[in-house]
Amino acid sequence: MRHRLYYLLPDVAAAQAAMNELLLARIGAQHIHFMSSGKQLPPELPEASLMQRTDIVRGAEMGMAVGAALGLLAGIGLLYYFDLDRAGVKAAVVVIAALLGMLFGAWASSMQGASLPNSRLSAFAKDLETGSILLLADVPSGQVEQVEAVMAERHPEMRFKGEESHIPTFP
Repeated sequence: MRHRLYYLLPDVAAAQAAMNELLLARIGAQHIHFMSSGKQLPPELPEASLMQRTDIVRGAEMGMAVGAALGLLAGIGLLYYFDLDRAGVKAAVVVIAALLGMLFGAWASSMQGASLPNSRLSAFAKDLETGSILLLADVPSGQVEQVEAVMAERHPEMRFKGEESHIPTFP
């Protein structure tokens, strides 16, 4: 598992220095992202992806739960309406309806979530509006203390703003 570390940086020069420090600490470039409000970042600073900037994931999670529940109710309603006899067919109808409801709920809610800013990043909105740059670094759990110590020692201009665990290892 990885932990996501959040840092606020005052300017582009500090962001480039932080990127170099993370690369020297053997954090892959695919796990380092920057976010700013308005100003364009240089191409060597990878910008946060759509999944990190928006509420797609949260929307999909909520949509899956609601969609599965509604699909389950629809499946039970279908059983009542069509009065099926065999138990295997009844179970299949309910399971398929719940799965279809879950898929539809995830799709519809993630489309809506793509239009909303990430609710986890709302704490940084004020700082981003004043020109700060947000660094999101996904660090392996065994390296968190080492990376935090190096960043605090070598970059006093940076402000550590928190850590989030349970970031998937893939992408």
